Amino acid sequence: MNTDKLPSGSAYFIVKESETPETHTLSVLVDNEPGVLARVIGLFSGRGYNIDSLTVSETQHERHISRITIVTTGTPHVLEQIKAQLERMVPVHKVLDLTTYSVEAGFDKPLERELAMVKVSGTGEKRVEALRLAEAFRAQVVDANIEHFVFEITGRSSKIEQFISIMKPLGLVGVCRTGIAAMNRGPKGM
Repeated sequence: MNTDKLPSGSAYFIVKESETPETHTLSVLVDNEPGVLARVIGLFSGRGYNIDSLTVSETQHERHISRITIVTTGTPHVLEQIKAQLERMVPVHKVLDLTTYSVEAGFDKPLERELAMVKVSGTGEKRVEALRLAEAFRAQVVDANIEHFVFEITGRSSKIEQFISIMKPLGLVGVCRTGIAAMNRGPKGM
């Protein structure tokens, strides 16, 4: 273990130094019932795993099944632990590592999208520039008055990050993001 790092109770300090952290997107099918999300999140927090992005929605209404999309970062060993522990939970029907599945299917990444609402306040040239850049990013104006705009933008997280950074000098006031929604590529379902 690196002497610069102090053990924190996190699983990240247990692994070999040679393993490098990777970011993976996991899709988890669960029963849509009270407490399931809390149990899944408790698994992460109780073991010191971090969640970079989290989205949840009921996807099969008649069967009361929800899909939890989790983006997390860890070494291959930690990611395998996460998947194994999720699969052992009672309300969990299936866990699919979309990142690994995509690579095995011959794709770079799973299909990932995010939605953000970005509020920009400004007048004059800054207002005109914000509108011009929003059009270039295919962001839609969903609310406007003479002092501000609220833009809606969808796409990869990197696109949203770039749009936000460009809007900062033009009067960025606030950002609300949904988190990543992801699906595997190819003809197979989950």
